[in-house]
Amino acid sequence: MPASNHSPNPFTLAADHSATLLPLLRSNPSLATSQDEHGYSLLHAAASYNNIDLLLCLKAEFNIDPNIVDEDGETALFVVETVEAAQSLIEYVGTYPDGKNIEGMTAEEKIRAEGDFVSVADYLKEERVRRNGNTNDVTGEGKNGDVNEDLLFDRPPPLPPGIQLHVGSLEDEQSIGEVTDLELKQKIEELASREDFQREEGQRQLRDLVTDAVRGVGEGQRDTRRRVE
Repeated sequence: MPASNHSPNPFTLAADHSATLLPLLRSNPSLATSQDEHGYSLLHAAASYNNIDLLLCLKAEFNIDPNIVDEDGETALFVVETVEAAQSLIEYVGTYPDGKNIEGMTAEEKIRAEGDFVSVADYLKEERVRRNGNTNDVTGEGKNGDVNEDLLFDRPPPLPPGIQLHVGSLEDEQSIGEVTDLELKQKIEELASREDFQREEGQRQLRDLVTDAVRGVGEGQRDTRRRVE
């Protein structure tokens, strides 16, 4: 519940960067996750007023939901006014940068549309390009206005021609046989368990593994047997 009229208002303290806020939260941890009648949270206040220390503490010490939303369905990322606050939310607090409000807009789209904090919108765009692993226009439109579905849906790079990836196995369209190299399978499983598996670097390493395997099979049955043994 929000603070009563007889106790310090944590939202005001957050805006003032008051040193008394953290002791107050530690004495009453429920205040850390409180929201006002509009769903505005302390995380929103800390982000809006560039209170970086409070941002980090709310996550590290009070484990607040990094994607808590207000009545408009907006996370704290929608109210940032500095690149530092946006970066802290994404990289340290864990706020999801592609979340959309009830109007279907992301923080990047809303901030750019409002036009007040263009540097923040530019940072969010750069961050999205970095995550997606491409340098094209992140609107998803080509030079002729055609929609680039690979950008919109963040599809991983394609595998080598003639290769399909299935969970637990690798097959080629020409039925060259199952991959029986246990070491290769282990490498693929380890790669698939990594957080960056769906990103460009993870997919590149996967393509390299598959390509090497196919080349090895193409060298002949004798070489394949020797590798498996």
